[in-house]
Amino acid sequence: MQGLEAALNITILLGAAALFLVTVEVRIKRKRALKAIHELRALAHVIDMHQLTKDPERLRVLGKETPSSPKRTLRGSELIRYLDYCSEMLSLIGKIAALYVQKFDDPVALAAVNEVEELTSGLSRKIWQKIMILNTFPAPELV
Repeated sequence: MQGLEAALNITILLGAAALFLVTVEVRIKRKRALKAIHELRALAHVIDMHQLTKDPERLRVLGKETPSSPKRTLRGSELIRYLDYCSEMLSLIGKIAALYVQKFDDPVALAAVNEVEELTSGLSRKIWQKIMILNTFPAPELV
């Protein structure tokens, strides 16, 4: 009986070791992919932070500036171009995230990519709302 129990324990340990060795490559790839996807998510938030101060209503209604107010040097057409570039960068970030897992069918990494794509699409949607507001302004304000 003791020999059978020892053999069973050795078999279980060898199986666990084999499983560990088989999945180590997937875990290493997952860790690398998640790190890169996290960096892309951070870039998307940086782009969002930069465009937050680009309020199209500031071109229409001139309010009182405070000492800590950001400088508003962009005219309407320049602001549209800037916001369009921000939207394009967000789209590129979403596509690059998808490329990271193109040949890696890991559910955790795929879920992270889907989250980045949803994030960049949502941020891009907010930017396009600003562009649509700018396009409703009379032509002289855009020049």
